Amino acid sequence: MTTPSPKFSAINALDGLLEDLGVGEARRRQLRMVRGELERALARDALPVAARRSLQRLLEEESLAPYMRLAESGALRHRRVGGGYPATSEPTNEVRRKCVDLLREALGLPALHLGGGEVPLQPAPEAATLSALSRQLDQYLSGAMSAAQTRLTALLAIALDTAARSGELADLRTTHLGEDNTAVYVERRPQGGGTIEGEWVETSALTRAALERWLEVRKDLVLRAHGTSRLWVSLWMNHDGVLDDEGRTVIRPPGMPLQENGLVTSYRVGRLRYEGLRQLLPLKLEQLRRAVDAERQRTAA
Repeated sequence: MTTPSPKFSAINALDGLLEDLGVGEARRRQLRMVRGELERALARDALPVAARRSLQRLLEEESLAPYMRLAESGALRHRRVGGGYPATSEPTNEVRRKCVDLLREALGLPALHLGGGEVPLQPAPEAATLSALSRQLDQYLSGAMSAAQTRLTALLAIALDTAARSGELADLRTTHLGEDNTAVYVERRPQGGGTIEGEWVETSALTRAALERWLEVRKDLVLRAHGTSRLWVSLWMNHDGVLDDEGRTVIRPPGMPLQENGLVTSYRVGRLRYEGLRQLLPLKLEQLRRAVDAERQRTAA
């Protein structure tokens, strides 16, 4: 018997996030517990309506505060214990808080530390941290990498060179690369609107090496799709998220253009998955962009 798909878009998105999250099996079981409790809380109409449709709204404090109260009371247990639904233990409550913060962090949101002391947010990287990040990426390039790590390494290398926004990075095409990958063309889109201006940026030796590795991986992926010129493409089969009249979705092969949301998700997941990145990368790609931009302006002054 197959399990029916969740009826809430936010839970579908959460399932995708959990699938890509690099954690051990024990933590994964705990995260599945939280996932089940969140779905039951939505089914009881205990959370804001907007939390049904948006994973970000589901993981905001406005939704998590009532969820935590219900979960700790035992009302969201999936089965009876001793004939009833007793309150959960403090160790379970602490595990739940940690899982909630891990999910928020994977989505690029600061930890809430519900029930615990406040921890300062990680600051945007300084010049020394950016240099350390370059060294870490160079170290990756000296060994074997998965397709996902190869793509992320090239993405971060270009971000370090260009200080491009996530949307600008997502729009890059292979035609935006100069001969031998010595430069990349970025269309700057100012926040809040304004004139779009194109700029050729010289690439570092790190970026040229990272692009060489990624383009080799990308070539095989694109052969299985429709031959897009977009620089960043998907790595695995997925679906478009739209159901037809018979409840089926359109399956998308690997090698399809990676949209901005997918690019940001790969950053968030990679930050947690790959050794060394969690200490070097801020929660959000935008924080990295601002740090790189500030350093570019400082060195140009």
